[in-house]
Amino acid sequence: MSPAERDGPAEGALDRAAAILAAFDPAHRELTLAALVARCGLPRSTTHRTAEKMIRLGWLDKPADRYRVGNRLFEIAGLAPIRLELREAVLPFLQDLHHATKITVQLGVLDGAQILVVDKITGHRAMPMLSQVGGAIPAYCSALGRAILAYSQPEVIDAVLDGVLPARTPRTLTNPVAIMRELTAIPQRGWAVDREEGNIGVSCVAAPIFGPLGSVVAALSVTGPSPMVRADRIGPAVRMAAAAASRAYSSRR
Repeated sequence: MSPAERDGPAEGALDRAAAILAAFDPAHRELTLAALVARCGLPRSTTHRTAEKMIRLGWLDKPADRYRVGNRLFEIAGLAPIRLELREAVLPFLQDLHHATKITVQLGVLDGAQILVVDKITGHRAMPMLSQVGGAIPAYCSALGRAILAYSQPEVIDAVLDGVLPARTPRTLTNPVAIMRELTAIPQRGWAVDREEGNIGVSCVAAPIFGPLGSVVAALSVTGPSPMVRADRIGPAVRMAAAAASRAYSSRR
C-alpha cells in the first residue's frame, strides 16, 4: 500500500495533485500527457484522471494537447503575504532603480538553500538566462542570496553552505571559507556582488531588505551584462533603494 493510500482519499488526492504540479518548472511550462506521466511518477491512468479534475478546478489548463498551470493558481498565489505585502511595498523602489539603471532589477527571498524570485522588471535587453518570477537560484553563488545570508543567523548560513556547492561557471565560489569571507565584507559596504558566478558575462549587485524587527526578509538586485554592472557605481544606488524599501515595508507591518 502506498503512503498516499494509507493517508486516506483526501490526503492521497492532494499528494497526487502536488506531484503533478511539481512536474512543471521554468524549463517545462507545458507538458503532454506522456511527459507529465514521466515527470510526476504516477501511473498514466492516475495522472490523466487527476489532471482532468485539476482542469475543472482551474489548477491546470489544457488549451490543446498539452497541460499547463492554470490561472486559478496564479490568482491564489497573489494572496500570499510575500506577494501581497512585500511586493507591493518594494515595487516602487524596484521601478525607481530600474528607471535609474535601465538594467534588470529583481526581488528575492530565501527559501531553504535557494532564492525565490518574487518579482522582476526587465529592460529592452533580453536576458533569457535569468530565472523568471517564481523561479529559484542558488543562494550561495548569487548576490541576492549573499545579501540575505550576510545578515542571517549562523544556522541558516550553515544550512545553505552544507553539502556540495557546484560550480555554475569557472568563476563560481564553491569553497565555504571563501563564501564566508564574501559574506563578512557585505555589511561594511552595504551590498553583495556576484561576478559572473551564475552566468558568464552577467554580474549582479544586491542589497538586503529588513523588516520591522530588524531581521532580513528579502533582497533586491540589479543584474545585467558585466560591463554595465560595476559595483562601485551601482552599489550605492542599490543600497539606497533597499534602505528605502525596508522603511516602506516596515511601516506596513
